[in-house]
Amino acid sequence: MKYLHTMLRVGDLDASLLYYTNVLGFTLLSREDFSDGEFTLAFLRAPGDDSGGPSVELTYNWGMNKYELGAAYGHLAFAVNDIAEFQARIRSKGADFSWGPKASPSGRSTIAFLTDPDGYKIELIEAKAQS
Repeated sequence: MKYLHTMLRVGDLDASLLYYTNVLGFTLLSREDFSDGEFTLAFLRAPGDDSGGPSVELTYNWGMNKYELGAAYGHLAFAVNDIAEFQARIRSKGADFSWGPKASPSGRSTIAFLTDPDGYKIELIEAKAQS
């Protein structure tokens, strides 16, 4: 078994694509309209993931501009080398963390959260150097 992707339904595909590509540095792999089903799919890959790695699928159902996120969904999580550098980079693009950075509950890493245009949470994890 191989992990392929996570799908998120979005209300404004262009705003979401701008956020994931311009702010977070993801690469847009493909974008396709399905007129028979009235939806558009966009697949993105996080910076640092190899070409065979998992992707994020953004699904826009035509005419839907908002979704209730529900209480069961948690977040996406990505590793970063330097959380302060990452924060400086996204601040230069008009974004910032919605929480953190702070020590994780275990104290073994530093974590922070972002919130995308649809309200989905994205966790960033910076591992502390082991001595």
